[in-house]
Order: sequence, then structure tokens, then C-alpha cells
Amino acid sequence: MKFTATLAILATAAATVSAQEVLTNGERMARGLPPRAPVRRWSSTAAARRSTPSNAPSSQCNTGPVQCCNSVQQANNPVVSLLLDLLNIGGLSGDTQVGTTCSPLSAVGVGSNSCSSQTVCCENNSFNGVVAIGCTPININL
Repeated sequence: MKFTATLAILATAAATVSAQEVLTNGERMARGLPPRAPVRRWSSTAAARRSTPSNAPSSQCNTGPVQCCNSVQQANNPVVSLLLDLLNIGGLSGDTQVGTTCSPLSAVGVGSNSCSSQTVCCENNSFNGVVAIGCTPININL
């Protein structure tokens, strides 16, 4: 009989505890209780496939070899402007991108992080690597 009574009391206590009302965080805080942690729920957008934008930059260089330049700056930069004057290169607009101290990357080196500076594609590379004119930064590590 003691066992049955103990079991009945235990079952009643378990039913009472499990039937407690779940309070919102606002109600908990109004009673002086701390808020519950947020519940992470599944979202269909989290599983959605992410695609590459259509205007993703290409790692192709159609104007010559991919270059690795120590710096790429605008032609109106005072240092770059002086260098262009010394090389007798004129007629560039101020916003033309100019690479300095450039060297071509071989096809073997492409994609292997062999360029520790700026990887660019330039329109005019005929200055023995001192400068390259009309440069566009590219990402070859895609």
C-alpha cells in the first residue's frame, strides 16, 4: 500500500510539473525571472542554394598576361605622375589605373597564391615591368 501511495503521489507531481504554463519572456521578466534563450528554428531560406552573381569578375585577361604589381594607383597620384613623366608617358586621364613594378604570372603560378601583392589585368604592358597602364584588379583564386 505504501508503494502504491508513493507511486500515485509521484505520478501526480510529475503531471503537475509537466502541465505548467510556459511563460513568454515578457511575462517572465515582469515576474523578475530571467528570459529564456532564443530557440533556433529551421528556415527554408537557410537551405536555399546561393549562386554567384551574374556580374562576377572573370579571372581571364584578354589584353596580355596576368600581372602581379607591387601597387596599383591612379595616374593623377603625384608619385605615379612623376614616374610617368620620367618615362615620357603622357596623355593619360587622371583616373587611369597604373600598376608599378609589375611582373607577369606564368600559367603555372596562376591560382597558387604566387602573387603577394595586387593581381591585375592591364591594357599596356610594354614598359619592361616598371609600369603597366590601364590595370583592372582581378581575382585568380576563384
